[in-house]
Amino acid sequence: MTNPINEITEHAQMMLLIGTNATEAHPVIGYKMRQAARRGAKLVVCDPRHIDLVDEADYWLRLKPGTDIPLLNGLMHIIIKEGLEDKAFIEERTENYEELKEVVASYTPEYVAELTGVPVEDLYAVARLYATTDRAMIFYTLGITEHICGTRNVMSIANLAMLTGHLGRPGTGVCPMRGQNNVQGACDMGALPNVYPGYQPVNVDANREKFEKAWGVSLPAKIGLKIPEMFEAAHKGTVKAMYILGENPVLTDPNANHIKEALDNLEFLVVQELFLTETAQFADVILPAASFAECDGTFTNTERRVQRVRKAIEPIPGQANWQTICQMVTRIGYPMAYDHPHDIWKEMASLTPSMAGINYDRLEKESLQWPCPTLDHPGTPYLHAGKFTRGLGLFQPSEHIPPGEVPDQEYPYLLSTGRILFHYNVTTPYSGGISSVWDKEMAEVNPVDAEKLGIQTGSLVKVTSRRGQVTTAVRVTDRVLPGVIWMSFHYASTPTNELTSAVLDPVTGTGEYKVCAVKIEPI
Repeated sequence: MTNPINEITEHAQMMLLIGTNATEAHPVIGYKMRQAARRGAKLVVCDPRHIDLVDEADYWLRLKPGTDIPLLNGLMHIIIKEGLEDKAFIEERTENYEELKEVVASYTPEYVAELTGVPVEDLYAVARLYATTDRAMIFYTLGITEHICGTRNVMSIANLAMLTGHLGRPGTGVCPMRGQNNVQGACDMGALPNVYPGYQPVNVDANREKFEKAWGVSLPAKIGLKIPEMFEAAHKGTVKAMYILGENPVLTDPNANHIKEALDNLEFLVVQELFLTETAQFADVILPAASFAECDGTFTNTERRVQRVRKAIEPIPGQANWQTICQMVTRIGYPMAYDHPHDIWKEMASLTPSMAGINYDRLEKESLQWPCPTLDHPGTPYLHAGKFTRGLGLFQPSEHIPPGEVPDQEYPYLLSTGRILFHYNVTTPYSGGISSVWDKEMAEVNPVDAEKLGIQTGSLVKVTSRRGQVTTAVRVTDRVLPGVIWMSFHYASTPTNELTSAVLDPVTGTGEYKVCAVKIEPI
């Protein structure tokens, strides 16, 4: 997130939500959005589904799934047409504006309304509101990124923010909310195939040489595999072993049957876990994991805030996860010995400019937002003040990119997936308490489709895609559009991701969880 969470309640005059169900997937932030709306901040919700925040919204743009780029282009078309763009910001802080102007010129309100299903008058109202509000924030999450065009969706959001100068000030910004706890921290620490900690590219010689010197090893210049590429390589037999820590891809990754085949094809699989998950059942060796309550260290949340985490109990396995990793690496032949997580942090920060000013002494007293380059630096609440990291902000316009798979005669319904509050961000078949609250999948089906299918709330149906089939109970509701079925992915008994599309965003490798074609048959 470019801006802090607390600015929602303290500074924001408008919130534009697109592809995010904040009250269920990010309930703390969702509650702050409610508070801001109730104190008078304008709220716009762009979502095909009637999420809870629609009831608080000044405008609900109920776009068709997979039409985010046309919607954003349409808003920019109106802003430019009416001369509402921030001309000074564009001139002083951006480049490639003429190309953006040329691309969005063809996205007239009438054309966008036809593509998205959003009324023309609502497009005008929201475009004018966002452009003329002094402090407006954009929020998005997986409803934007989990598409074949997820990267282009994100670029289009950035285009809109730059066009109107809503960056680099309190109460503005582009705020992606991370999918799970400490996802931001994992990425910051280099748990990606193309960067070292602090997003230092591995294929830049100076970066690689710095880490080689610190670690006393030779490091490859080649970028590694993304998660979908790993499973594809396992499927082909070129990746022969995997070590999976705290992930359950059999239940959570798209096209889950393909994931199972890949795991079956491995020569050796190690899973470090708290429970015998669906993925752990494929393992040759299962190592015991320590939970967050058994670990010392840091979490970095979605606003880039580094926070100390202190264990509540001693690790039940007898040691923390980092100690298990150190022992394995040592036995492989690289001696790795640390006394405490602060030793690991100290080494990382010494090699990472954006974290160099953060240490455990400071974190004992306060949390800090990176970049924090020196020990006397206060941290950075909001990004891009005065200047972008690359210098000038680059407009990167996009044409409409249709979903990788759309309904047809054989598979006439569109399946979209998401999370529910009761199972907050996780798959929880191991918690009796949570399961007692919401114990089974209840797929949402529009009343129009329910009447056609002869089903009602509580009916069982078989949902089939080109990749698999599952059985689920249904809830008949107008929260979803006709022709759409919505499901969560929390239940092992209804493994929704056996249905989801194998199509990936070509840049990030993120699966297109939000759109695929299915058929529904009553049982």
